[in-house]
Amino acid sequence: MIKGIYRNMSVKIVAAAKQLPKYTRETKEILPFVETWLQNQDDRFKRKVLKIFQGAGVDRRYSIMDAHEVFLNTSFEERNNIYVREVKKLGRQCLEKALNKASWQPKDVDFIITVSCTGIMIPSVDAYLINELGMRQDVVRLPVTEMGCAAGVSGIIYAQNFLKANPGKRAAVVALESPTATFQLDDYSMVNIVSAAIFGDGAACVLLSSEDDAIGPKILNEAMYHFYDATSMMGFKLVNTGLQMILDKEVPEKIAAHFPEIVHPFLAESGKTIEEVNHLIFHPGGKKIVQTVEELFGGLGKNIDDTKEVLKLYGNMSSATVLYVLERFLDKDIPKGELGLMLSFGPGFSAQRILLEF
Repeated sequence: MIKGIYRNMSVKIVAAAKQLPKYTRETKEILPFVETWLQNQDDRFKRKVLKIFQGAGVDRRYSIMDAHEVFLNTSFEERNNIYVREVKKLGRQCLEKALNKASWQPKDVDFIITVSCTGIMIPSVDAYLINELGMRQDVVRLPVTEMGCAAGVSGIIYAQNFLKANPGKRAAVVALESPTATFQLDDYSMVNIVSAAIFGDGAACVLLSSEDDAIGPKILNEAMYHFYDATSMMGFKLVNTGLQMILDKEVPEKIAAHFPEIVHPFLAESGKTIEEVNHLIFHPGGKKIVQTVEELFGGLGKNIDDTKEVLKLYGNMSSATVLYVLERFLDKDIPKGELGLMLSFGPGFSAQRILLEF
């Protein structure tokens, strides 16, 4: 009897809401700050760096710090203090937005997952949200801190597993990121420059439910895929000045090589094929990764237009970005029964996947 209940129970995504920091500039407005930063570098290098910013596929980005502050608040302590202060605000704002969309109260949440990799705080931000919003004292909390860009999808997978084991419950996944706080002022490496060119700050919240009457896309399947011998491809190194980005230029090629194994067996587990998938909810890691995945999916007759638009409008906000793409799909009038594939990549190296039925 119990097995039958679990087999027939479904978990649904009820709402998604984004929250942007207060500071924003177009890329063209940031270029003068970049030029000032590069003032002691040779002219050829300056031109190369400016070209990277101009060609990153990001028109605008948002930040917890204004552009000039990025160059003034140089210590790890200063930047992390700003991160702690601002993610508390962003977390509350996006969670409240999502709760309002779903007509839930803070005390309706049984499980809260907060994900972030761009700052350090103990207690984690969920503790502050519980206090500020008056959430239940027995709410189950899970902070996820070291999964990078993949953590938005990872958080939904963890929520799905909790809700599958607990019928009639509700969960919130809150992603909070500030790559701006990780910018290294004295690092003129291509990794630091490319990261600065593609990343922006942002937050998002997704609500899920295992209640019988929940309305929203149903999670049909979820899984993680781990690449062997690839732990040095992406991540952060903790240095005296903060979190220094690690980003291997071979990432797009690595994704392309593993792509068939990432997509097709996963869909086959649910008796589906890529031809049956109507919507791609893909994390925009950066222009090169987006181009690689677009070519791979394009050959299968699919597009990632919403992913490209999110990158253009906001930049890569690490774990929160795929949730911005998800929100765009939830706001559309998608016919009942159509399928969506969520996909993100992150440190490990790993791919996280979710199959949705609208």
